[in-house]
Amino acid sequence: MSQPLVSIKKVTAGYNGTPVLKDVNLDIFPKDFLGVIGPNGGGKTTLSKVLLGILKPFSGEVTFPGERPNIGYLPQISHIDHSFPVTVKDVILSGMATPRTWWKSLAKEHKAKADNLIRKTGLSGLANKPVGELSGGQFQRALLARAIINDPQLLVLDEPDTFVDRSFEGELYSLLEQLNKTMAIFLISHDIGTISSMVKTIACVNGSLHYHPSNVLSAEVLKVYNCPIDLIAHGPVPHRVLKNHG
Repeated sequence: MSQPLVSIKKVTAGYNGTPVLKDVNLDIFPKDFLGVIGPNGGGKTTLSKVLLGILKPFSGEVTFPGERPNIGYLPQISHIDHSFPVTVKDVILSGMATPRTWWKSLAKEHKAKADNLIRKTGLSGLANKPVGELSGGQFQRALLARAIINDPQLLVLDEPDTFVDRSFEGELYSLLEQLNKTMAIFLISHDIGTISSMVKTIACVNGSLHYHPSNVLSAEVLKVYNCPIDLIAHGPVPHRVLKNHG
């Protein structure tokens, strides 16, 4: 097996001195597709912040065994102020920005790449529209294009389907499957029924982290992992799978 892109070792992290995650270990390998599940407040977003270096852990470490990977990030849309007066294309191109390029003209190939991503994410005709005038789903698409324009080795997605409109939801997961051919994906989601068909491994986060090296989870496994997540079955009539009656 190849060495991990990122290695999280014995990490305890939280806010204002209060731990949210305790003694967490996780390796993320190239081209893995990791589904991260768990209850609200269990520490999923905290884990992503530690991974990205946004939040410094109380103890433990995050290391990069090889060369530090380029990481793309799509945060929860509710955590972003999209009233800033920039266009869709500006937002996407900002994913290419570095301290050296921010105030300089980006190369033509970068702009062409942004145009291609605008088409791929269903934003054709909106390139010059202010982001403040977009719907939640359109804004989410723009942020996804921003996250992948720089060809990351690891893409971190925090509940990307929360505001995505139904017309794009299937396209989103199809796009992620294509992206996974060239990059690892760390996907936080509440909908284990949808992501289980795509992810390769699963991490259940609920104060601690339990790693499952496949995409198959039973109610019994979830119980053992102390992961109170509903199992959802998709079909002609979407339904929730409940426990057997006693």
